[in-house]
Amino acid sequence: MERDKLDFRNGKIGNLFRAIFFPTLIGMLFNSALNLCDGMFVGHGVGSNALAAINIVAPLFMICIGIGLMFGIGASVIGGIRLAEGNEKAARIIMTQAYIAGAVIFGLVVIVSLLFTKELLYALGCSPTLEDLAADYLLWLLPGLVFFYLQCAGMMLIRLDGSPRYAMSVQIVGAVLNIFLDWLMVFPLGLGIKGASMATSLSCIVAGLMVVAYFVFFADKLKFYRLRLTVKSLRLSIRNVGYMAKIGMATFIAELAIGVMMVTGNYMFMSVLGESGVAAFSVGCYLFPLIFSISNAVAQSSQPIISYNYGAGQWQRVRKALRLALLTACACGAFISLVMWVGLGLLTAVFLEASETAYGIAVDGLPLLGLCALPFALNITFIGYYQSCERAGRSITYMLLRGIVLMVPGFVLLPRLVGSAGLWLAIPASELLTVVIIVTAYAWSHMRR
Repeated sequence: MERDKLDFRNGKIGNLFRAIFFPTLIGMLFNSALNLCDGMFVGHGVGSNALAAINIVAPLFMICIGIGLMFGIGASVIGGIRLAEGNEKAARIIMTQAYIAGAVIFGLVVIVSLLFTKELLYALGCSPTLEDLAADYLLWLLPGLVFFYLQCAGMMLIRLDGSPRYAMSVQIVGAVLNIFLDWLMVFPLGLGIKGASMATSLSCIVAGLMVVAYFVFFADKLKFYRLRLTVKSLRLSIRNVGYMAKIGMATFIAELAIGVMMVTGNYMFMSVLGESGVAAFSVGCYLFPLIFSISNAVAQSSQPIISYNYGAGQWQRVRKALRLALLTACACGAFISLVMWVGLGLLTAVFLEASETAYGIAVDGLPLLGLCALPFALNITFIGYYQSCERAGRSITYMLLRGIVLMVPGFVLLPRLVGSAGLWLAIPASELLTVVIIVTAYAWSHMRR
C-alpha cells in the first residue's frame, strides 16, 4: 500500500496539516452527505414521524460515537507521545488495550438495549406515536455497533500511523455504501425505517472490517500486540484504559452533548411546538453533524502533529500548529454559516415537504441555529489542543461548559424570554459564551508568562 510520508518531528507544519486535513475533511464530508441522504430518504420515503423517531434514537448513537472517539483520541494522543519517544511497543500496547476496552463497553450497550428497549426509548423522550418506529430503528442498528466502534477508534490511529488517505477511504466506502443501501431498502424494497437502520448496520460492518484489515496487513508502526494474561498486565491495562479515557473524555462529552442537545431539544420542542416541532428540530439535528464534522476535521488533523511535537518537547511547532488550526476553524465556521443561510430552503426541502407544518418551523429556525458554526469550530479546535497536550482538566471543563452547563439552561430559559426562537438560539448562545471564556483564559495565561 502506498503510504503517506509524514514526518511529524521535522516536516513543515503547514504541509503536515494539509496532508492530514484534506483527506480528513473529505471523509467527514462524505459522512455529512450520508446524514443528509439518510434524512432525505427517510423523510420522503417514510414520513416526518420517522424522522422524529430517528431523532429519538440518535442520542444513543451519539454516545456510541463518543465512546469510540474517546478511546481513539486518547490512544492516539498517548501513542503519538510514545512514538515521539521511540517506544513503538508501548504505542502498540495502548492501541490494543483501547480496542479491547471499547469492545467490552459496546457489548454491554447492545445487551442493555436489547433487554430494556421500551424503557430506553421513553428515557430518550419517545412518545406512544413514535414508539414502534423508534424500536424498529434501534433494534436493527445494534448489529453494527461493535464494528462502528472499530471504525471510530481506528480513524485517529490510522492517521497517526501515517495513512490519512486510507482513513479517508474507510469513511468514503462506508458512507457511499450506506447511501446506496438506504435508497435500496427504503424505496425499491419498501422496508421503511427498518431498512434505513439495516443499511447503517451493514455499512458499519464493512468499514469496521476495513480498519481491522489495515492494522493486520498494512500498518507501519501501530499493530495489534498480544497482551499477557497476568494480574500485573490486567492492572496495567486498567490503568492505561483509565488514562486514555481521561485524555479522550472531552471528545466523549462532545458526542454526549449532542445527545443531551437532542434529548433536551426533543422535550422542549415537543412541549412548545408538538411533534411537528420535533420533526423540524430533527432537520437541525441532521445538519448539526455537518457543523461538527467539518470542525472536528480541523481538530483531528492538528491532533497528531500537536501530540507528537508535545511529546518531543518542540513547543514552537505546537503553537504554530494551533495557530494554523484556529485560522482554518474560522474559515470553516464562516463557510458553514453562509451555506445554512443561503441554502435554507433547499436544505429544508431535502427532509420535509413544503406542505408540512414542520417545514415552516424549520425554515424560521435554521438561520438562528446557523449562528453557532463559527464559535463551535473555535471551541472544538481549542479543546482538541488541550487534549493533545494532556491537559484533560481544561478540555473536559470547556466541553462540559459548551455542551451541557450552558446549553441545557439555554433551552429552558430562552423560550421564556424570546418565545419559540429561543429554542433555536440555545445552542449558538452556549457556544458563543464558551468561546469568550476560552479565549479570555488562554490570553490571560499567556500574558502571565
